[in-house]
Amino acid sequence: MSTTTLAASGGGGGGGAVSQFYRDRCLLITGATGFMGKVLVEKLLRSCPGISCIYLLMRPKGGQDVRARLEELLNSKLFDQLRATSPEALRCLVPIQGDIMLPGLGVAPQDAAMLISRVSVVFHAAATVKFDEALKLSLQMNVLGTKRLVELCHKMERLVALIHVSTAYCNCDRGEVKEMVYPPPTDPYKLIQLVDWMDDDTFNHLTPKLIGSRPNTYTYTKALAEHVLVQEATSLPLAIVRPSIVAAAWREPLPGWVDNLNGPTGLIVGAGKGMLRTLHCRGELVADLIPVDIPINLLIVAAWYTATQRKNGELLVYNCVSGMERPVRWGEINKHGMSALRRNAMNDVVWYPSLRFTQHKALNTIAVLLQHWLPAYLMDAAARLAGKKTYHGQNRTEAGPRRLLP
Repeated sequence: MSTTTLAASGGGGGGGAVSQFYRDRCLLITGATGFMGKVLVEKLLRSCPGISCIYLLMRPKGGQDVRARLEELLNSKLFDQLRATSPEALRCLVPIQGDIMLPGLGVAPQDAAMLISRVSVVFHAAATVKFDEALKLSLQMNVLGTKRLVELCHKMERLVALIHVSTAYCNCDRGEVKEMVYPPPTDPYKLIQLVDWMDDDTFNHLTPKLIGSRPNTYTYTKALAEHVLVQEATSLPLAIVRPSIVAAAWREPLPGWVDNLNGPTGLIVGAGKGMLRTLHCRGELVADLIPVDIPINLLIVAAWYTATQRKNGELLVYNCVSGMERPVRWGEINKHGMSALRRNAMNDVVWYPSLRFTQHKALNTIAVLLQHWLPAYLMDAAARLAGKKTYHGQNRTEAGPRRLLP
């Protein structure tokens, strides 16, 4: 069955069978507080009534325990429809304190025993998606965290599907990427051994040589994680889903919904505020964007297909992309984005929106100095003269789109 057919069946003809499959089941989701994880939880609750419980592996953060973080999650606009129409569905969400960075996922023995005896479907979406993440931390989360989850899954008495969220770019050094797991760029087990004793500075120094032709630690470690799955999870009912650049929702839960400034969203916000003026980019290149509701539908249906249709021992891999069938180019995104921003102006705009792409690195560097750095320092100087807080004095997260400036 093709990826397109699987994803489409999540909301169409196969929906009845899929929804029935999830009835009375217990699920485990990692990464539920991330962009894709939130949409996955909402879609499951809204489209698959009758789920017994959904365990969410979460860690305390920012002084909040896991129950407080769950409440914060459910207060998101994303869950407005569910709160209004099916508030009882939210009661099946159960936070489990844990951390994929810790041995045994940091799960208490009684919670682990409950998961082992009750869970039949696992979605593994927890990962660091930062391109510039330190290699050591990226290995701990994306590779070692996956290994630890597989160890737990091997103990699960009712497991019928383990769905791993990878990325279409884990093999970006290849001209063609088929739906298969390729040999790893290096032995992940040797790198895992280094994590235990090598200091951070040495790891950072060796990173360029280790990742080789890979553009960043994210794609590198996601490729290693797939190899770990091949080595340790082939006896499990496993499927790997590889989305490309996950963008704002197409149709559900809310058209256009997004909760971060990653990828094209950051470009549009930065340009809309007038802060991003120039970008080293070839406009004719394909922007392989995929609306978040497409891979979410695929995840849900892939679990059903893995449990009910998969041949014994078969490893299912799905490339969830748009560039082959409905390519959109970066130049088109820039054109339509600028048009929309001029019709629907943002608040607190500092400059009239205008973003230009250039293929010449030297010209882009000059444009960055003149259109990014110089205005930024002038604005800081003006703020100081006015006795106001400067951008340099703010936290980067608080400064918002300012972080888009090189």
